[in-house]
Amino acid sequence: MANTRYDLAIIGSGPGGYVAAIRAAQLKMRVAVVERDRPGGVCLNWGCIPSKALLNSAEVMEEIRGAAKEHGIETGAVSVDFKRVIARSREVADKLQKGVRFLLKKNKIDLFEAGARVAGPHRIALDAVDGKPPLSASSIEADKIMVAAGSGERLFPGMQIGDGVMTSKEALVHDRIPSSIIVIGAGAIGLEFGYFYQAFGSQVTIVELEKQMLPGFDAEIAEELRRNFVKRKVQVLLGHGYKSMQKVGANWWVTVSADGAEKKLEAENVLVAVGRNPLSKNIGLEEAGVEVDRGFIKVDDDFRTTAKTIYAIGDVIRPPLLAHKASAEGVAAVEIMAGVREPGFDLNTIAGCIYCEPEVATVGYSEAEAKARGIEVKVGKFPFRALGKAIATNSTEGFVKLVISSQYGEVVGCQMIGHHATDLISEVVLGKTLEATNIEFGKTIHPHPTMSEAIMQAALAADGEAIDI
Repeated sequence: MANTRYDLAIIGSGPGGYVAAIRAAQLKMRVAVVERDRPGGVCLNWGCIPSKALLNSAEVMEEIRGAAKEHGIETGAVSVDFKRVIARSREVADKLQKGVRFLLKKNKIDLFEAGARVAGPHRIALDAVDGKPPLSASSIEADKIMVAAGSGERLFPGMQIGDGVMTSKEALVHDRIPSSIIVIGAGAIGLEFGYFYQAFGSQVTIVELEKQMLPGFDAEIAEELRRNFVKRKVQVLLGHGYKSMQKVGANWWVTVSADGAEKKLEAENVLVAVGRNPLSKNIGLEEAGVEVDRGFIKVDDDFRTTAKTIYAIGDVIRPPLLAHKASAEGVAAVEIMAGVREPGFDLNTIAGCIYCEPEVATVGYSEAEAKARGIEVKVGKFPFRALGKAIATNSTEGFVKLVISSQYGEVVGCQMIGHHATDLISEVVLGKTLEATNIEFGKTIHPHPTMSEAIMQAALAADGEAIDI
């Protein structure tokens, strides 16, 4: 690499960092990216992508074991090569990280496979990482630095990973189906892996401190999901706090408490899914004058930190910790730098998606959140069981719920649970971006038969005009 001086140097090549780098290159900036793991970051290599490959395998298994006979398809005995299930997910991740590497090269972005530490307002010191190519430079210089370091798995104090205790990262390469598993945490990661292991025959117990699954989500959606998990014979313990764990023989005993009473749970494996921490430590931020609050880097509307030449995006600056939010912030940050975009970023149009079955997707305010903000709302709700496409494809679980401003008719939020909800939500995201009303959603002709008709019908239902219920 001939260059060690750049317009922009980015720490991290995840969905925030690599997308920001490509957009900056399109805007004629000379760009470098520093990555200590593999191009694509946690999402592509150890999160979003390989986990979705596993969930797709789980869906196939459910179809074969459950729905196939209903369709008149006889399969006989079904066997599972779980090592192949895991290997396929790694192949998917490998393919995509090679794709990111190609995109960086295509856009003439220099990739430094190294550890990174901010060593000044314009300098990043590089550290060699075992297994990576020899460094071509000990440091790089840039007019601006962007931190897109992402986040890592959170553990309770005293927890140790190994010997059957996993986070999502270890679960992605664990190539044996556990006979039983305790999942600590009923957020997105815990529920996705809980669904995955149940589909492959594990006895699954989910432990959650809060009184509902998906804390912070719409309570009606959370309860619908709980019923579906119980229907799948998953034990769901809500309002139970983790206390301790101990290995006894081949199994783990996990002690939980609820209402002052303790209970012991036994399982072969334990999956810890209690959130993620921003990876802002030990990269020289404090020494560079970057202010950090509880691990999150403080930024202004320009994504500039308290050090004027250093910017930050993605998981390291604020929730929600989502790949698509990091990508959007990366694009926004470099466009603001280039003067082609006004400062600011609307978090209220960022959708949240959970990829268990049935899927959950949400954007904007829930009914409770809107009311708490003093917004008078009406609600339109439509069940998938009333749709021809849902009945034809045996996808009748769940519903769409639109939260609508009573004053203006603007759709201020949407929550949905059902098959392909994570794909359907994008229509509502676009509508929110355009400040669409429920009348506009309701009068938009949706193709029939499709699952998307539920959005149209929910919009009509808010004014008592739904046709099929």
